[in-house]
Amino acid sequence: MRRFLLLYATQKGQAKAIAEEICEKAFAHGFSADLHCISESDKYDLKTETAPLVVVVSTTGTGDPPDTARKFVKAIQDKALPGDFFAHLRYGLLGLGDSEYTYFCNGGKIIDKRLQELGAEHFYDTGHADDCVGLELVVEPWIDGLWAALTKHFTSSRGKEERNGALKMASNASQKMDPVKPELLHLESQVELLRLDDPGRKDSEVREQNAVNRSQSSAPPAASESSLTHSIPPLSQASLNIPALPPEYLQVHLQESLGQEESQASVTSVDPIFQVPISKAVQLTTDDAIKTTLLVELDISKTDFSYQPGDAFNVICPNSDSEVQNLLQRLQLTDRREHCVLLKIKADTKKKGAALPQHIPEGRSLQFILTWCLEIRAVPKKISISPRTTNFFHLPSDPSAPIIMVGPGTGIAPFIGFLQHREKLQEQHPDGHFGAMWLFFGCRHKDRDYLFREELRHFHKRGILTHLKVCFSRDAPVGEEAPVRYVQDNIRLHSEQVARLLLHERGCIYVCGDAKNMAKDVNDTLVEIISKQAGVEKLEAMKTLATLKEEKRYLQDIWS
Repeated sequence: MRRFLLLYATQKGQAKAIAEEICEKAFAHGFSADLHCISESDKYDLKTETAPLVVVVSTTGTGDPPDTARKFVKAIQDKALPGDFFAHLRYGLLGLGDSEYTYFCNGGKIIDKRLQELGAEHFYDTGHADDCVGLELVVEPWIDGLWAALTKHFTSSRGKEERNGALKMASNASQKMDPVKPELLHLESQVELLRLDDPGRKDSEVREQNAVNRSQSSAPPAASESSLTHSIPPLSQASLNIPALPPEYLQVHLQESLGQEESQASVTSVDPIFQVPISKAVQLTTDDAIKTTLLVELDISKTDFSYQPGDAFNVICPNSDSEVQNLLQRLQLTDRREHCVLLKIKADTKKKGAALPQHIPEGRSLQFILTWCLEIRAVPKKISISPRTTNFFHLPSDPSAPIIMVGPGTGIAPFIGFLQHREKLQEQHPDGHFGAMWLFFGCRHKDRDYLFREELRHFHKRGILTHLKVCFSRDAPVGEEAPVRYVQDNIRLHSEQVARLLLHERGCIYVCGDAKNMAKDVNDTLVEIISKQAGVEKLEAMKTLATLKEEKRYLQDIWS
């Protein structure tokens, strides 16, 4: 059994849980994980360690390593250590953090940087998991790719031993192995095999790639029957794009259904449905942004689709029936396409926070789920839409009423519609009286995810948008003044104007975006502002906000 040292540095238990998951999976892939907390220095010795090292590190405070890693970090930070102290060490590191904080994954970055300064080298690229968007988005593919990277490491090490005999030459310590990106050996080879028929790819190429995959994998032989979690020929030899396999903590079963018919109506509202073409699809953020934002424009000119600026709609985008049938045939599950898919969490799972996927409805057939719930193909040229039944996020009927818009990130979307509408109104009524329009926008980086920057500049220059207040939560401060990081901070800076608009000029305030943090923080800030500017107690300020909501002058379109 091929051994590797597995260390974790945890503050609240997440890093430990992930390390335990790695340890649990190691055996099935032909490895033995020697698991320890990084604080247990009496149970391991990196100075003499010859096995590959895997480290899982969380971040605490304002970017510090967890308390359990303090002694370890202090020891490796010793300036008396020579630059080749860890030249023999090969390691892979997974850092955990939250991009809502300035020093994202800094606990892992501190250890990663110092290990390299002391001569250690990666056998596997570092992963940075973000709790803001979901740790599993990085953690799971990182773990999946770890086994191939370990296999390559041991294969390379064995080759060196065979070439050089039993002697360990000093030069071996300085030879570098190319880091293996998590997705390359595991995900890419699998995904490329799982694309729908590619006429340019020969069967011989597919079989050859399968042979390579088998040689790289140390997983035990699979069962002989195809299922939702395992494929056999011809599926495993076909170019087919199917969704990712379920995580190991889920059990998937097929149960014969009661013969109930399923239709499109079962996933849509009772509102009319319109099929519309996609006229534009562009990426608004740069490639190095933490989150990718796409702008998709739909052509509704030929539909009887009634709407106002600020309205939302449902998107209905089923996979092609012919492709679903093709997939079922390749899975050898055509005869069970009407069977009900049952999901449950394994009783013995050690996965912290294990939960059923929200995008898979209960009691639906396999064909239904492949049609409506999972991505098989790229975005089609046409999709179906239907109006949302509870649209309320509308501009005031009186255009002279001042407006405050709060929309960080993708929360800016409805306000672009507000501004476009106001621009048309002012063109049509050049002598009309229009109220001030304030926009509080925020994002992480000015040069990565400042959405609709040019459009906002245009509206501001023309006087449509009278006040534009923007903040960037991750950019370094400029000058000596403390940076304004979040929209609520900017609102607080303009307390007097905000209070005047809402309390004395019958203005309206609109908040769009994240409900978990942003909307709550903005609400608390408004309570604070009203309490201070009106000279009333906090409870009275909360009542004032409640009145604004009743009068439809404080509107929220938020999501969690």
